[in-house]
Amino acid sequence: MENISINQSVAILCDGNNIERSIHDLSKSKNAMINFDKLIPKLLNGRGLNRLLYFREGKSISSKFAERLHENYYGSVIPCHKSADIPLTIKATQLSSKVDTIIIMSGDSDFVDLVLHMKSEGVRVEIAAVRKTAARILIEEADHFHEITKEDWFVYKAPRKKSSS
Repeated sequence: MENISINQSVAILCDGNNIERSIHDLSKSKNAMINFDKLIPKLLNGRGLNRLLYFREGKSISSKFAERLHENYYGSVIPCHKSADIPLTIKATQLSSKVDTIIIMSGDSDFVDLVLHMKSEGVRVEIAAVRKTAARILIEEADHFHEITKEDWFVYKAPRKKSSS
């Protein structure tokens, strides 16, 4: 019997504001940030990354962060007018015919209808979120739940200014 390798293609769509709020609540720090270099390999678990999209409401998107996402994962940061719900839903629907699995990084129950729709289209849907702030119904409807824990983020420390003597 030959060894068969199954190549699954995965898109990761991140509701940035939801995830940031969750890790800020848990870490009690506004400077907590997702460590994508740790989290992405954990989420993919050997599968291929087709797309990484980080949806973010508001103007305060660090250009360094956007550059790193692009360099390391060809990821893009997508600024949203209001919440990420509609842009993320549209993108997921567009990608559904191009990937086997969509991982939604959000605990927002607003995505339940999207999860049900994607599953009815034959797409595997996984949720990655902080369990404490994730809607139980979202976790229950997903094909798989990845818990984001404190191993998956870091607290950014601003460089200290050298005191001039």
